Amino acid sequence: MNFFGMGTFEIVTILIVATLIFGPNRIPEFAKKAGEFLRGFRKVTSDMTKEFTKAIDTSPTKPTSSSKSTGSSSVSKSLDNFLSGSDKK
Repeated sequence: MNFFGMGTFEIVTILIVATLIFGPNRIPEFAKKAGEFLRGFRKVTSDMTKEFTKAIDTSPTKPTSSSKSTGSSSVSKSLDNFLSGSDKK
């Protein structure tokens, strides 16, 4: 088992040390607070992701490639006319 880069032995050691420091009665309290924190963190990140996605979806779109090619062909014709010395369009 690999959890945050720690093996089973490391996790068990941390749990034993936490039980010795805080006592068995306070461990569930810390676990509850950690769960509430993670739940809130996930909600905030989910909301931010939705807002960014919504902002990206509603942003103005760029011209399609067909309109780009039309614009570039007219620019190309204008440049050719300018270089050849004629003012016809």
